[in-house]
Amino acid sequence: MRVFAFLGLLAAATATLAMPAAAQTRDNVVLAFSLEPPMLDPTANAAAAINDVVYWNVFQGLTRITANGDVAPGLAESWTVTDDRVFRFKLRPGVKFHDGKPFDASVVKFTYERAKADDSTNPQKQYFAPIETVTVVDPLTVEVRLSRVDGLFLANMGMGAAIMVHPDTAATNRQTPVGTGPFRFERQIPGDRVILVRNPDYWGPAPRLSRVEMRVIADPAAQTAALLSGDVDVIPFFGAYEAVAQFRNNPRFQVVVGSTEGETVLAMNNAKPPFNDVRVRKAIQHAIDRQQLIDGVLAGFGTPIGSHFAPHRAGYVDLTGVTPYDPAKARALLREAGFPNGFETTLRLPPPAYARKSGELIQAFLAEVGIRARIEPYEFAQWLDVVFRKFDYDMTIIAHVEPLDIPNYGRDSYYWNYKNPQFNTLVTSLNQTVDQGRRAEIYGQMQRILAEDQANGFLFQLPKVMITRPNLVGMWKDQPVFANDMSEVFWR
Repeated sequence: MRVFAFLGLLAAATATLAMPAAAQTRDNVVLAFSLEPPMLDPTANAAAAINDVVYWNVFQGLTRITANGDVAPGLAESWTVTDDRVFRFKLRPGVKFHDGKPFDASVVKFTYERAKADDSTNPQKQYFAPIETVTVVDPLTVEVRLSRVDGLFLANMGMGAAIMVHPDTAATNRQTPVGTGPFRFERQIPGDRVILVRNPDYWGPAPRLSRVEMRVIADPAAQTAALLSGDVDVIPFFGAYEAVAQFRNNPRFQVVVGSTEGETVLAMNNAKPPFNDVRVRKAIQHAIDRQQLIDGVLAGFGTPIGSHFAPHRAGYVDLTGVTPYDPAKARALLREAGFPNGFETTLRLPPPAYARKSGELIQAFLAEVGIRARIEPYEFAQWLDVVFRKFDYDMTIIAHVEPLDIPNYGRDSYYWNYKNPQFNTLVTSLNQTVDQGRRAEIYGQMQRILAEDQANGFLFQLPKVMITRPNLVGMWKDQPVFANDMSEVFWR
Protein backbone atom coordinates (compact mmCIF):
# COMPACT_ATOMS: atom_id res chain seq x y z
CA MET A 1 0.00 0.00 0.00
CA ARG A 2 2.76 2.38 0.88
CA VAL A 3 4.55 1.67 -2.41
CA PHE A 4 1.41 2.24 -4.46
CA ALA A 5 0.63 5.40 -2.51
CA PHE A 6 4.10 6.70 -3.19
CA LEU A 7 3.82 5.87 -6.89
CA GLY A 8 0.46 7.62 -7.02
CA LEU A 9 1.90 10.74 -5.46
CA LEU A 10 4.85 10.59 -7.83
CA ALA A 11 2.53 10.29 -10.84
CA ALA A 12 0.47 13.22 -9.64
CA ALA A 13 3.58 15.32 -9.11
CA THR A 14 4.88 14.41 -12.56
CA ALA A 15 1.54 15.40 -14.13
CA THR A 16 1.63 18.69 -12.26
CA LEU A 17 5.14 19.45 -13.51
CA ALA A 18 4.03 18.68 -17.05
CA MET A 19 1.26 21.30 -16.94
CA PRO A 20 2.01 24.67 -18.59
CA ALA A 21 3.05 27.53 -16.32
CA ALA A 22 0.50 29.93 -17.79
CA ALA A 23 -1.51 29.92 -14.57
CA GLN A 24 0.92 32.40 -13.06
CA THR A 25 -0.08 36.06 -13.38
CA ARG A 26 2.38 38.29 -15.16
CA ASP A 27 3.92 41.17 -13.23
CA ASN A 28 5.67 42.96 -16.09
CA VAL A 29 4.39 44.94 -19.06
CA VAL A 30 5.84 46.23 -22.31
CA LEU A 31 4.37 49.38 -23.79
CA ALA A 32 5.45 51.48 -26.72
CA PHE A 33 5.27 55.11 -27.73
CA SER A 34 6.26 57.11 -30.79
CA LEU A 35 8.74 59.66 -29.49
CA GLU A 36 11.91 59.08 -27.55
CA PRO A 37 12.20 61.46 -24.59
CA PRO A 38 15.16 63.81 -25.17
CA MET A 39 15.94 63.53 -21.45
CA LEU A 40 14.15 62.31 -18.33
CA ASP A 41 13.72 65.51 -16.32
CA PRO A 42 10.37 67.29 -16.90
CA THR A 43 11.65 70.37 -15.04
CA ALA A 44 14.25 70.95 -17.77
CA ASN A 45 12.49 70.25 -21.07
CA ALA A 46 9.00 70.77 -22.52
CA ALA A 47 8.81 67.48 -24.46
CA ALA A 48 5.63 65.59 -23.60
CA ALA A 49 7.50 62.31 -24.16
CA ILE A 50 9.34 62.89 -20.87
CA ASN A 51 6.13 62.85 -18.87
CA ASP A 52 5.01 59.80 -20.85
CA VAL A 53 7.77 57.94 -19.01
CA VAL A 54 8.26 59.57 -15.62
CA TYR A 55 5.04 61.34 -14.55
CA TRP A 56 3.88 59.77 -11.27
CA ASN A 57 5.89 56.64 -12.08
CA VAL A 58 9.23 58.15 -11.07
CA PHE A 59 8.52 61.77 -10.14
CA GLN A 60 5.63 63.23 -8.13
CA GLY A 61 4.39 66.68 -7.15
CA LEU A 62 2.53 68.05 -4.16
CA THR A 63 -0.70 67.56 -6.08
CA ARG A 64 -1.59 64.97 -8.69
CA ILE A 65 -3.69 65.00 -11.85
CA THR A 66 -5.90 61.91 -11.91
CA ALA A 67 -7.15 59.86 -14.86
CA ASN A 68 -10.30 62.00 -15.14
CA GLY A 69 -8.40 65.28 -14.88
CA ASP A 70 -9.19 66.10 -11.24
CA VAL A 71 -6.64 67.61 -8.87
CA ALA A 72 -5.94 65.19 -6.01
CA PRO A 73 -3.45 64.97 -3.13
CA GLY A 74 0.03 63.91 -4.16
CA LEU A 75 3.03 64.25 -1.87
CA ALA A 76 0.88 66.67 0.09
CA GLU A 77 -1.82 64.69 1.86
CA SER A 78 -3.91 67.82 2.45
CA TRP A 79 -3.84 71.62 2.29
CA THR A 80 -5.69 74.71 3.45
CA VAL A 81 -6.14 77.96 1.52
CA THR A 82 -6.44 81.45 3.04
CA ASP A 83 -7.56 84.49 1.04
CA ASP A 84 -7.06 82.47 -2.17
CA ARG A 85 -3.36 83.29 -1.92
CA VAL A 86 -1.83 81.39 1.01
CA PHE A 87 -1.52 77.62 0.65
CA ARG A 88 -0.45 75.55 3.64
CA PHE A 89 0.48 72.01 2.60
CA LYS A 90 0.67 69.07 5.00
CA LEU A 91 3.19 66.61 3.60
CA ARG A 92 2.98 62.84 3.76
CA PRO A 93 5.23 61.35 6.45
CA GLY A 94 7.87 58.76 5.71
CA VAL A 95 8.36 59.58 2.03
CA LYS A 96 11.83 58.89 0.65
CA PHE A 97 13.53 59.43 -2.65
CA HIS A 98 14.74 56.36 -4.50
CA ASP A 99 18.25 56.88 -3.14
CA GLY A 100 16.96 56.86 0.46
CA LYS A 101 17.07 60.61 1.08
CA PRO A 102 14.01 61.97 2.93
CA PHE A 103 11.36 64.13 1.30
CA ASP A 104 10.36 67.05 3.52
CA ALA A 105 9.39 70.72 3.48
CA SER A 106 12.94 71.84 2.68
CA VAL A 107 12.73 69.91 -0.60
CA VAL A 108 9.52 71.76 -1.51
CA LYS A 109 11.19 75.09 -0.81
CA PHE A 110 14.21 74.14 -2.92
CA THR A 111 12.07 72.86 -5.80
CA TYR A 112 9.82 75.90 -6.10
CA GLU A 113 12.55 78.48 -5.59
CA ARG A 114 14.70 76.73 -8.18
CA ALA A 115 11.81 76.68 -10.67
CA LYS A 116 11.09 80.41 -10.32
CA ALA A 117 14.69 81.63 -10.18
CA ASP A 118 15.94 84.08 -12.77
CA ASP A 119 18.23 81.43 -14.29
CA SER A 120 15.56 78.73 -14.25
CA THR A 121 15.23 76.60 -17.38
CA ASN A 122 11.89 75.14 -16.29
CA PRO A 123 9.71 74.86 -19.43
CA GLN A 124 6.67 76.10 -17.49
CA LYS A 125 8.36 78.83 -15.50
CA GLN A 126 5.15 80.88 -15.61
CA TYR A 127 3.54 78.35 -13.25
CA PHE A 128 5.82 79.59 -10.49
CA ALA A 129 5.78 83.33 -11.25
CA PRO A 130 2.96 84.04 -8.74
CA ILE A 131 4.92 82.45 -5.87
CA GLU A 132 6.06 85.18 -3.48
CA THR A 133 7.50 83.12 -0.62
CA VAL A 134 7.94 79.48 0.37
CA THR A 135 8.23 78.99 4.12
CA VAL A 136 9.20 75.82 5.98
CA VAL A 137 6.86 75.70 8.97
CA ASP A 138 8.13 72.32 10.17
CA PRO A 139 9.53 69.25 8.38
CA LEU A 140 6.06 68.16 7.23
CA THR A 141 4.42 71.56 6.73
CA VAL A 142 5.19 74.17 4.09
CA GLU A 143 3.44 77.45 3.37
CA VAL A 144 3.38 78.92 -0.15
CA ARG A 145 2.29 82.55 -0.39
CA LEU A 146 1.29 83.96 -3.78
CA SER A 147 1.65 87.57 -4.86
CA ARG A 148 -1.71 87.33 -6.64
CA VAL A 149 -4.63 84.99 -6.98
CA ASP A 150 -3.97 82.11 -9.37
CA GLY A 151 -7.02 80.01 -10.15
CA LEU A 152 -4.89 77.18 -11.59
CA PHE A 153 -2.19 77.05 -8.92
CA LEU A 154 -3.14 73.67 -7.42
CA ALA A 155 -3.58 72.15 -10.88
CA ASN A 156 -0.27 73.56 -12.09
CA MET A 157 1.53 72.11 -9.08
CA GLY A 158 0.34 68.71 -10.24
CA MET A 159 1.97 69.02 -13.67
CA GLY A 160 5.21 67.40 -14.71
CA ALA A 161 7.14 70.67 -14.56
CA ALA A 162 6.29 70.96 -10.84
CA ILE A 163 7.55 67.56 -9.64
CA MET A 164 9.67 67.45 -6.51
CA VAL A 165 13.44 67.20 -6.95
CA HIS A 166 16.07 66.72 -4.25
CA PRO A 167 18.94 69.25 -4.14
CA ASP A 168 21.51 66.45 -4.34
CA THR A 169 20.15 64.93 -7.56
CA ALA A 170 18.45 67.84 -9.34
CA ALA A 171 21.46 68.35 -11.60
CA THR A 172 21.62 64.72 -12.76
CA ASN A 173 17.93 63.92 -13.22
CA ARG A 174 18.18 64.38 -16.96
CA GLN A 175 19.98 61.07 -17.40
CA THR A 176 19.41 59.29 -14.07
CA PRO A 177 16.10 60.45 -12.57
CA VAL A 178 15.65 60.02 -8.83
CA GLY A 179 12.15 60.64 -7.55
CA THR A 180 9.69 59.45 -4.92
CA GLY A 181 7.38 57.42 -7.18
CA PRO A 182 6.28 53.77 -7.23
CA PHE A 183 8.92 52.86 -9.83
CA ARG A 184 12.67 53.42 -9.91
CA PHE A 185 14.63 54.19 -13.04
CA GLU A 186 16.77 51.18 -13.96
CA ARG A 187 18.30 52.10 -17.31
CA GLN A 188 17.78 53.71 -20.68
CA ILE A 189 18.95 52.30 -23.98
CA PRO A 190 19.09 55.38 -26.25
CA GLY A 191 16.88 55.08 -29.29
CA ASP A 192 15.29 51.91 -27.97
CA ARG A 193 13.72 51.78 -24.50
CA VAL A 194 13.50 52.93 -20.89
CA ILE A 195 13.15 50.37 -18.11
CA LEU A 196 11.50 51.05 -14.75
CA VAL A 197 11.35 48.63 -11.81
CA ARG A 198 9.17 48.51 -8.71
CA ASN A 199 10.26 50.73 -5.81
CA PRO A 200 10.28 48.42 -2.76
CA ASP A 201 10.23 51.38 -0.37
CA TYR A 202 7.34 53.25 -1.96
CA TRP A 203 5.26 55.30 0.50
CA GLY A 204 1.93 54.35 -1.10
CA PRO A 205 0.26 51.10 -2.15
CA ALA A 206 2.86 48.83 -3.76
CA PRO A 207 2.45 48.64 -7.54
CA ARG A 208 1.45 45.21 -8.81
CA LEU A 209 3.90 45.41 -11.68
CA SER A 210 7.54 44.67 -10.91
CA ARG A 211 8.90 45.91 -14.23
CA VAL A 212 7.75 48.34 -16.92
CA GLU A 213 9.54 48.42 -20.25
CA MET A 214 8.79 51.46 -22.40
CA ARG A 215 9.91 51.04 -25.98
CA VAL A 216 10.31 53.68 -28.65
CA ILE A 217 8.63 52.64 -31.92
CA ALA A 218 8.27 55.67 -34.13
CA ASP A 219 6.96 54.05 -37.30
CA PRO A 220 3.18 53.38 -37.22
CA ALA A 221 3.56 50.23 -39.34
CA ALA A 222 6.18 48.93 -36.92
CA GLN A 223 3.79 49.63 -34.04
CA THR A 224 1.19 47.44 -35.72
CA ALA A 225 3.73 44.66 -36.28
CA ALA A 226 4.96 44.80 -32.67
CA LEU A 227 1.43 44.37 -31.34
CA LEU A 228 0.54 41.52 -33.68
CA SER A 229 3.79 39.66 -32.93
CA GLY A 230 3.28 39.95 -29.18
CA ASP A 231 6.44 41.98 -28.61
CA VAL A 232 4.36 44.82 -27.12
CA ASP A 233 1.38 44.58 -24.75
CA VAL A 234 -0.06 48.06 -25.13
CA ILE A 235 0.42 51.19 -27.20
CA PRO A 236 -1.36 53.97 -25.27
CA PHE A 237 -1.16 56.41 -28.18
CA PHE A 238 -1.43 54.35 -31.34
CA GLY A 239 -0.24 56.21 -34.43
CA ALA A 240 -1.54 53.96 -37.24
CA TYR A 241 -5.14 55.17 -37.19
CA GLU A 242 -5.90 53.47 -40.50
CA ALA A 243 -4.99 50.09 -38.93
CA VAL A 244 -7.38 50.36 -35.98
CA ALA A 245 -10.12 48.33 -37.70
CA GLN A 246 -8.05 45.16 -37.80
CA PHE A 247 -7.53 45.31 -34.04
CA ARG A 248 -11.22 45.89 -33.37
CA ASN A 249 -11.97 42.58 -35.09
CA ASN A 250 -9.23 40.67 -33.24
CA PRO A 251 -10.13 39.10 -29.84
CA ARG A 252 -6.48 39.32 -28.80
CA PHE A 253 -6.80 43.10 -28.50
CA GLN A 254 -9.01 45.85 -27.19
CA VAL A 255 -9.38 49.27 -28.82
CA VAL A 256 -10.01 52.13 -26.38
CA VAL A 257 -10.79 55.60 -27.77
CA GLY A 258 -10.49 58.59 -25.48
CA SER A 259 -9.71 62.31 -25.55
CA THR A 260 -6.59 64.38 -24.99
CA GLU A 261 -5.68 67.96 -24.20
CA GLY A 262 -3.83 68.14 -27.51
CA GLU A 263 -4.98 71.12 -29.55
CA THR A 264 -3.29 70.41 -32.88
CA VAL A 265 -2.36 73.60 -34.68
CA LEU A 266 -0.70 74.75 -37.85
CA ALA A 267 1.52 77.16 -35.97
CA MET A 268 2.50 80.32 -37.82
CA ASN A 269 5.31 82.67 -36.91
CA ASN A 270 3.22 85.81 -36.33
CA ALA A 271 6.30 88.05 -36.30
CA LYS A 272 7.55 86.94 -39.70
CA PRO A 273 6.18 88.27 -43.01
CA PRO A 274 3.79 87.39 -44.53
CA PHE A 275 2.36 85.69 -41.42
CA ASN A 276 2.28 89.00 -39.57
CA ASP A 277 -0.71 89.87 -41.80
CA VAL A 278 -3.99 88.56 -40.42
CA ARG A 279 -5.37 88.30 -43.96
CA VAL A 280 -2.68 85.76 -44.85
CA ARG A 281 -3.31 83.74 -41.70
CA LYS A 282 -7.05 83.68 -42.42
CA ALA A 283 -6.40 82.70 -46.02
CA ILE A 284 -4.38 79.74 -44.86
CA GLN A 285 -7.15 78.55 -42.56
CA HIS A 286 -9.80 79.00 -45.28
CA ALA A 287 -7.64 76.81 -47.55
CA ILE A 288 -7.78 73.84 -45.16
CA ASP A 289 -10.65 71.35 -45.02
CA ARG A 290 -10.52 70.26 -41.37
CA GLN A 291 -12.85 67.29 -41.79
CA GLN A 292 -10.94 65.98 -44.80
CA LEU A 293 -7.77 66.37 -42.76
CA ILE A 294 -9.26 64.36 -39.88
CA ASP A 295 -10.51 61.66 -42.24
CA GLY A 296 -7.23 61.42 -44.12
CA VAL A 297 -4.82 61.63 -41.21
CA LEU A 298 -6.78 60.21 -38.26
CA ALA A 299 -9.13 57.80 -40.07
CA GLY A 300 -12.06 59.84 -38.82
CA PHE A 301 -10.99 60.04 -35.19
CA GLY A 302 -10.61 63.52 -33.70
CA THR A 303 -12.70 66.68 -33.47
CA PRO A 304 -12.26 69.87 -35.55
CA ILE A 305 -11.43 73.01 -33.57
CA GLY A 306 -11.67 76.69 -34.43
CA SER A 307 -9.56 78.08 -31.58
CA HIS A 308 -7.09 76.85 -28.99
CA PHE A 309 -9.35 75.05 -26.51
CA ALA A 310 -10.38 71.45 -25.88
CA PRO A 311 -14.03 70.66 -26.80
CA HIS A 312 -14.55 68.61 -23.63
CA ARG A 313 -13.63 71.53 -21.35
CA ALA A 314 -16.10 73.86 -19.63
CA GLY A 315 -16.09 77.17 -21.47
CA TYR A 316 -15.49 75.68 -24.93
CA VAL A 317 -16.96 77.64 -27.86
CA ASP A 318 -17.27 76.03 -31.31
CA LEU A 319 -15.61 78.58 -33.59
CA THR A 320 -14.93 76.37 -36.60
CA GLY A 321 -17.47 78.49 -38.51
CA VAL A 322 -15.34 81.64 -38.22
CA THR A 323 -12.96 80.44 -40.94
CA PRO A 324 -14.62 77.51 -42.74
CA TYR A 325 -13.11 75.73 -45.72
CA ASP A 326 -13.43 78.19 -48.58
CA PRO A 327 -10.60 78.20 -51.18
CA ALA A 328 -12.17 81.08 -53.11
CA LYS A 329 -12.17 83.22 -49.97
CA ALA A 330 -8.56 82.19 -49.33
CA ARG A 331 -7.48 83.35 -52.79
CA ALA A 332 -9.36 86.65 -52.38
CA LEU A 333 -7.67 87.35 -49.05
CA LEU A 334 -4.25 86.59 -50.55
CA ARG A 335 -4.92 89.06 -53.40
CA GLU A 336 -6.03 91.66 -50.85
CA ALA A 337 -2.82 91.10 -48.88
CA GLY A 338 -0.70 91.62 -52.01
CA PHE A 339 -0.08 88.00 -53.00
CA PRO A 340 -2.22 87.40 -56.10
CA ASN A 341 0.12 84.59 -57.15
CA GLY A 342 0.61 83.21 -53.65
CA PHE A 343 4.07 82.83 -52.15
CA GLU A 344 6.71 80.28 -51.17
CA THR A 345 7.19 79.12 -47.58
CA THR A 346 8.47 76.24 -45.47
CA LEU A 347 6.68 73.78 -43.23
CA ARG A 348 9.03 72.31 -40.59
CA LEU A 349 7.53 69.12 -39.21
CA PRO A 350 8.39 67.12 -36.06
CA PRO A 351 8.30 63.30 -36.19
CA PRO A 352 4.79 62.33 -34.93
CA ALA A 353 2.72 60.64 -37.63
CA TYR A 354 -0.17 63.08 -37.18
CA ALA A 355 2.21 65.99 -37.91
CA ARG A 356 3.93 64.44 -40.92
CA LYS A 357 0.69 63.21 -42.51
CA SER A 358 -1.13 66.47 -41.80
CA GLY A 359 1.76 68.33 -43.39
CA GLU A 360 1.42 66.42 -46.65
CA LEU A 361 -2.31 67.13 -46.90
CA ILE A 362 -1.94 70.77 -45.87
CA GLN A 363 0.80 71.21 -48.46
CA ALA A 364 -1.74 70.08 -51.08
CA PHE A 365 -4.50 72.31 -49.67
CA LEU A 366 -2.21 75.37 -49.74
CA ALA A 367 -1.05 74.62 -53.28
CA GLU A 368 -4.64 74.93 -54.47
CA VAL A 369 -4.69 78.60 -53.42
CA GLY A 370 -1.17 79.39 -54.67
CA ILE A 371 0.89 78.90 -51.51
CA ARG A 372 3.89 76.70 -52.27
CA ALA A 373 5.02 75.08 -49.02
CA ARG A 374 8.25 73.10 -48.88
CA ILE A 375 8.20 70.36 -46.22
CA GLU A 376 11.27 70.03 -44.00
CA PRO A 377 11.16 66.98 -41.67
CA TYR A 378 12.91 67.47 -38.33
CA GLU A 379 13.83 65.09 -35.55
CA PHE A 380 12.20 66.14 -32.31
CA ALA A 381 15.32 67.40 -30.54
CA GLN A 382 16.12 69.51 -33.61
CA TRP A 383 12.53 70.78 -33.77
CA LEU A 384 12.65 71.80 -30.09
CA ASP A 385 15.90 73.67 -30.64
CA VAL A 386 15.22 75.39 -33.96
CA VAL A 387 11.45 75.95 -33.91
CA PHE A 388 10.39 76.00 -30.27
CA ARG A 389 13.41 77.68 -28.67
CA LYS A 390 14.89 79.82 -31.47
CA PHE A 391 11.58 80.67 -33.25
CA ASP A 392 13.29 79.91 -36.57
CA TYR A 393 10.43 78.77 -38.78
CA ASP A 394 7.57 79.86 -41.03
CA MET A 395 4.98 77.21 -40.18
CA THR A 396 4.91 73.93 -38.24
CA ILE A 397 2.37 71.42 -36.95
CA ILE A 398 2.23 70.27 -33.35
CA ALA A 399 -0.30 69.20 -30.73
CA HIS A 400 -0.13 71.33 -27.58
CA VAL A 401 -0.90 68.91 -24.78
CA GLU A 402 -0.73 71.06 -21.64
CA PRO A 403 -4.21 71.38 -20.09
CA LEU A 404 -5.86 74.79 -20.37
CA ASP A 405 -2.78 76.29 -21.99
CA ILE A 406 -4.58 79.03 -23.93
CA PRO A 407 -2.84 81.74 -21.78
CA ASN A 408 0.37 80.86 -23.64
CA TYR A 409 -0.80 83.25 -26.34
CA GLY A 410 -0.18 86.04 -23.84
CA ARG A 411 3.40 85.06 -23.02
CA ASP A 412 6.04 87.70 -23.72
CA SER A 413 8.31 85.26 -25.49
CA TYR A 414 6.78 82.21 -27.10
CA TYR A 415 7.44 80.63 -30.44
CA TRP A 416 4.16 81.82 -32.03
CA ASN A 417 5.21 85.46 -31.51
CA TYR A 418 1.54 86.40 -31.12
CA LYS A 419 0.85 89.83 -29.57
CA ASN A 420 -2.55 91.23 -28.59
CA PRO A 421 -2.95 93.61 -25.62
CA GLN A 422 -6.67 92.80 -25.32
CA PHE A 423 -5.86 89.12 -25.01
CA ASN A 424 -3.19 89.86 -22.39
CA THR A 425 -5.77 91.76 -20.32
CA LEU A 426 -7.98 88.67 -20.35
CA VAL A 427 -5.05 86.52 -19.19
CA THR A 428 -4.60 88.85 -16.23
CA SER A 429 -8.31 88.63 -15.41
CA LEU A 430 -8.23 84.84 -15.69
CA ASN A 431 -5.27 84.59 -13.34
CA GLN A 432 -7.13 86.65 -10.74
CA THR A 433 -10.37 84.67 -11.00
CA VAL A 434 -11.22 81.61 -8.91
CA ASP A 435 -14.95 81.33 -9.70
CA GLN A 436 -15.29 78.56 -12.29
CA GLY A 437 -18.29 80.10 -14.05
CA ARG A 438 -16.51 83.40 -14.55
CA ARG A 439 -13.35 81.57 -15.69
CA ALA A 440 -15.42 79.77 -18.36
CA GLU A 441 -16.69 83.13 -19.62
CA ILE A 442 -13.16 84.48 -19.89
CA TYR A 443 -12.02 81.36 -21.70
CA GLY A 444 -14.79 81.96 -24.23
CA GLN A 445 -13.66 85.54 -24.84
CA MET A 446 -10.07 84.40 -25.27
CA GLN A 447 -11.09 81.76 -27.81
CA ARG A 448 -13.00 84.32 -29.86
CA ILE A 449 -10.04 86.71 -30.03
CA LEU A 450 -7.72 83.95 -31.24
CA ALA A 451 -10.25 82.83 -33.85
CA GLU A 452 -10.77 86.36 -35.16
CA ASP A 453 -7.03 87.00 -35.26
CA GLN A 454 -6.40 83.49 -36.61
CA ALA A 455 -3.36 83.44 -34.35
CA ASN A 456 -2.61 79.96 -35.71
CA GLY A 457 -4.27 77.50 -38.01
CA PHE A 458 -6.57 75.57 -35.68
CA LEU A 459 -6.94 72.01 -36.95
CA PHE A 460 -8.25 69.32 -34.59
CA GLN A 461 -8.24 67.96 -31.06
CA LEU A 462 -5.83 65.03 -31.06
CA PRO A 463 -7.63 61.78 -30.15
CA LYS A 464 -6.22 59.08 -27.90
CA VAL A 465 -6.54 55.66 -29.52
CA MET A 466 -5.10 52.89 -27.36
CA ILE A 467 -4.52 49.30 -28.47
CA THR A 468 -4.09 46.96 -25.52
CA ARG A 469 -4.34 43.36 -24.41
CA PRO A 470 -7.88 42.88 -23.06
CA ASN A 471 -6.66 41.51 -19.72
CA LEU A 472 -4.38 44.47 -18.96
CA VAL A 473 -6.23 46.68 -16.47
CA GLY A 474 -5.64 50.22 -15.23
CA MET A 475 -4.34 52.12 -18.27
CA TRP A 476 -5.83 55.60 -18.67
CA LYS A 477 -8.56 55.94 -21.30
CA ASP A 478 -8.25 59.73 -21.59
CA GLN A 479 -5.13 61.86 -21.43
CA PRO A 480 -5.77 64.85 -19.12
CA VAL A 481 -2.00 65.18 -18.93
CA PHE A 482 0.54 63.32 -21.00
CA ALA A 483 1.37 60.37 -18.79
CA ASN A 484 1.41 56.60 -18.64
CA ASP A 485 0.65 56.20 -14.94
CA MET A 486 1.48 52.56 -14.24
CA SER A 487 0.92 52.68 -10.48
CA GLU A 488 -2.44 50.87 -10.64
CA VAL A 489 -1.92 48.75 -13.75
CA PHE A 490 -2.11 44.95 -13.48
CA TRP A 491 -2.92 41.76 -15.36
CA ARG A 492 -6.17 40.02 -14.46
